[in-house]
Amino acid sequence: MMQALKSLFAQPQLRRFVVAMRVPLTIAAIVLLVPLLKREWLPAGFAVSMVGELIQLWCFASLDKNADLAARGPYALVRNPMYLGRFFIVGGFLLLLGQPWILLPYAVGYWLYMDSRVGREEARLRQIFGESYERYCAQVRRFVPGLPPAGQPVATWSWKLFRQNHGPLNLVLTLAVWIAVAIWLQMRPL
Repeated sequence: MMQALKSLFAQPQLRRFVVAMRVPLTIAAIVLLVPLLKREWLPAGFAVSMVGELIQLWCFASLDKNADLAARGPYALVRNPMYLGRFFIVGGFLLLLGQPWILLPYAVGYWLYMDSRVGREEARLRQIFGESYERYCAQVRRFVPGLPPAGQPVATWSWKLFRQNHGPLNLVLTLAVWIAVAIWLQMRPL
């Protein structure tokens, strides 16, 4: 069953459809889910989401796309920290539904999506970086953070890369959505 689900996520036609429809699908999901949000879950959801946002911001400040192999900062701990951050950002919003059980199907679906996407990205990175990427893969886990390889800098932050990767915009948009949700939840009658 898992293999069938994995192959579903690998379908190019489905990927193209989802990419083309991501904005309308997101808007539809928001419209359908907003009435179900629970005010009492706002602090927990916000905290989880901000953990993810901090991971993403650290990624933005460590990643020089296609210019060099990102093996510093969060990339010294796990090969795909950006996806880990996004997992927590969306998971925090899902907590607002007040149904923690929903995190299990979300985690499975997200893993299937991520596994498929990362497989394609790794093939591309092997072409770009060759042997150095192979060594990196041998030292750093794909999805679960671990200890960094000896000599790999973890405490890194480049303001230039942060701006180049649109980190400020990402932070502002994420906070704006959370502020809008908080205002709506406070104004909504119980």
